[in-house]
Amino acid sequence: MKVVVQRVSEASVTIDGDVHGKIGRGYLLLVGISDEDDEAVVRKMADKIIHLRIFEDENGKMNLSLGQVEGAVLSISQFTLFADAKKGNRPSFSNAGKPDHAKPLYLYFNAYMRDQGVQVEEGIFGADMKVRLLNDGPVTILLDSREMF
Repeated sequence: MKVVVQRVSEASVTIDGDVHGKIGRGYLLLVGISDEDDEAVVRKMADKIIHLRIFEDENGKMNLSLGQVEGAVLSISQFTLFADAKKGNRPSFSNAGKPDHAKPLYLYFNAYMRDQGVQVEEGIFGADMKVRLLNDGPVTILLDSREMF
């Protein structure tokens, strides 16, 4: 599982011209799932994201978590995180999870964070989405379960 965490002042996703999800302060998450991932990996990744301390405290230090700033999440499925561009100029996406495996885990990831008290907005798995964000910092962190767990 790979997740790009972007600390944002605001973010939204538009599908077919309609705003489908919108948040203020929080995280825009680009979420990629492989066929090797399972619910245990998803829970560990969600817990890591929920407890990341990358919001500034009163002294300007990144020391506060999502919950401490009452932040929200906009979660976007993103199979292209598993792009392999080692050969040629056209990336391969064969390392991305198959939709029948990845979609339930993506939905589980979002539901698990909600169960932990996080406000989660989401895109639609597999849809053509237009994502807008105002990256705060900018702060962008790449999390890869294969390197973490």
